[in-house]
Amino acid sequence: MYAARVIGKVKWRAAVAAGIAAGILATVVQVTLWFVLTDALPEIFYRDARFAAAIVMGPGALSPATPRALVLFAATLVHFALSIVYGVIVSWLATRLNARASLLAGAVFGVALYALNMHAFTAIFPWFAASRDGITLAAHVAFGIVAAGAYRVAARRRG
Repeated sequence: MYAARVIGKVKWRAAVAAGIAAGILATVVQVTLWFVLTDALPEIFYRDARFAAAIVMGPGALSPATPRALVLFAATLVHFALSIVYGVIVSWLATRLNARASLLAGAVFGVALYALNMHAFTAIFPWFAASRDGITLAAHVAFGIVAAGAYRVAARRRG
């Protein structure tokens, strides 16, 4: 009963916008950290795009021979679909908490999401094990914080 009331309080357009904003900014964080801390760009970007694309295209997308444009298109669809779903979950948390607590909850959610994506889901998609690192963790934490903050801002603006 309580959960239904809280879900009813979620502003869905704001939650979707928060997921999209968080997906964009988390990617910016990840690419920036790759640029600053590694010399692996652009190869690591394309590697991770192939990983995401392989969720819907199958393991054949892992091959560098797979057309790059197709991989990037599929990876973008997967990335934003998941960003929206995860953004809605963070928005549900943010609805229940004050501003500071929602940002903290977003960070904790990001850590949990990293564990889910990079450890639990590797039972189904083993190729993601190669992405287990501090940069990917930081991107997930950034996602959670941005999703919580963006939801609070968007929900307030949308009345």
